[in-house]
Amino acid sequence: MDETPWNWPAKSWTISKSMPECKHVLIVAGDPSGDQHGAGLAQALKQNVPGLRISALGGTHLRQTADQFVYPLVEVGGFGFWEPLLKLPKLWTAWRQLKSILREDPPAVVIPIDYYGFNIHVARLAKQKGIPVLYYISPQVWASRPHRLKELAKAVTKMLVIFPFEERLYREAGVPVRFIGHPLLDRIPDPSQPNGTVSIGLFPGSRWSVVERHLPILIETARELSKTFAGAEFVLFRPLELAEERYQPFLAQTPWLRVTCDPDYAQRKRLSLAITVSGTASLENALLGIPMIVMYKLSPLTYAIARRLIRVPHVAIPNLLAGRLLVPELLQTDATPEKLAAAARVLLEDSASSQQMRRDLLLLRTQLGERGSTQRAAEEVAQLL
Repeated sequence: MDETPWNWPAKSWTISKSMPECKHVLIVAGDPSGDQHGAGLAQALKQNVPGLRISALGGTHLRQTADQFVYPLVEVGGFGFWEPLLKLPKLWTAWRQLKSILREDPPAVVIPIDYYGFNIHVARLAKQKGIPVLYYISPQVWASRPHRLKELAKAVTKMLVIFPFEERLYREAGVPVRFIGHPLLDRIPDPSQPNGTVSIGLFPGSRWSVVERHLPILIETARELSKTFAGAEFVLFRPLELAEERYQPFLAQTPWLRVTCDPDYAQRKRLSLAITVSGTASLENALLGIPMIVMYKLSPLTYAIARRLIRVPHVAIPNLLAGRLLVPELLQTDATPEKLAAAARVLLEDSASSQQMRRDLLLLRTQLGERGSTQRAAEEVAQLL
């Protein structure tokens, strides 16, 4: 992994005076999935708009695609209600970098991606400077704090949403909005049936702070399941952004647990079952038709606050899309190795239930639009340019 020092120089990006004038876009992503979608958008923009110059705050993927990489915002983290307070010095450094580029090299369009806590300030500042703001991928404010829709309405030029129900919410809030479909459809391959071997995938998260909290639970769950399914294959999936060496201290006593990075989903689509934290991974599994169990644990204080704020009946994205409890959700005190293993045994031993879940999950693909979402987003940016 490319470890970036936090003493990031005040001028990490430079614009040569000899560089010809060209259109300039700024992309701001603060989480791993947003970084990945932002990089896909950057690639599509460069194909659509010759000579376009892209600056970005983000992570590994945007670092590789942007012309000027401003700050490693994804590495800051800070998910939750009070946890971001611990990240304020790094967030302040990122904010100073962003203000500097808006002042000294103002873009023609600013594209915030998800990450409301930081990006709402980005959007407000850009609007103050008269720069169009095309918000790509709505933060899930509708799940806990719907009043933030009004704040977004004041700050954005247009919202591009990736879930169909979001379009109505933003339109009712007075925000110009377009449902463009989900960018995962551009990457996820067609589903396939398991090859007959019991193969169980473990997905502890994409941020290291989330992985650390969930990985021990998932390892113990796998240990419990190995007692029942002696010939089963257990695969731990890690994101590209997290080096395998970081997992090794947790795996000293589990030589039977294989760690893999699977960017093309070739291994994942053969899984019999996935046990995953809530988030993008659960939607990826749904689009591949993989039966799954969704789990999550928060710090006690964050969970206590979340219980008072959450306005939706389910946590897992597949359940929100289905409008019912399609996949089991084991959260907080229910997210134990014993309960996770018990839920997994039900699906592994009842092939009829497993196959029905697979069919129901694959039906969700039709709700997310058609492939070409990233290209449609690029066309919206091009219109503003």
